[in-house]
Amino acid sequence: MKLLYTVNSPYARKVRIVASEKHIEITLEEVVLAAPDCPVKNYNPLGKVPVLVLTDGDSLYDSRVIVEYLDNRTPLAHLIPQDLGAKIKVRRWEALADGVCDAAVATMLEQRKAAPMQDAAFIDRQLSKVSSGLQALNNDLGKNKWCVNGTFSLADIAVGCMLGYVNFRLGTVINLSAEYPNLEHLQTALLKRQSFKDSLPVA
Repeated sequence: MKLLYTVNSPYARKVRIVASEKHIEITLEEVVLAAPDCPVKNYNPLGKVPVLVLTDGDSLYDSRVIVEYLDNRTPLAHLIPQDLGAKIKVRRWEALADGVCDAAVATMLEQRKAAPMQDAAFIDRQLSKVSSGLQALNNDLGKNKWCVNGTFSLADIAVGCMLGYVNFRLGTVINLSAEYPNLEHLQTALLKRQSFKDSLPVA
């Protein structure tokens, strides 16, 4: 199996961490989405990463689909609970974390435009989504070590990837340790895991 990814995509990082935690070997192929010969469009009609190319040449895309596929490849240390109630809780955390990432990515892309072309109101709306999502996650986590039922899961991975991206792209305007201490505590614990250390965003 081969993963097409960009090094700073939080969604691709989620897949990389799940594969690492599950001890599943996948070949990593870093791509440049803007390159004319980028292979992603051959496997995902949306032209987005991550894409998992299977051994038979078929492909899976959207990180949520890929991580579920990987989690069910082996019975080792399920990151998505088998119990339906717990599974829904984990997927809810993942959905909110991914939603915060969506808003952070939208903010970053708008800010990359030339100053006269930027829409300040759009940026404010996206940053408001980031802040609201972070506050909800911070409140829901409370003083718990992990997000769901006291067990490390995909919920923690999704939140951790989101926090890494927010720190990387929006660290000058959002202070996690000051504003969201519960999430900062979770991030500190996650960064002790080798899977998180090996997949940090790169400036």
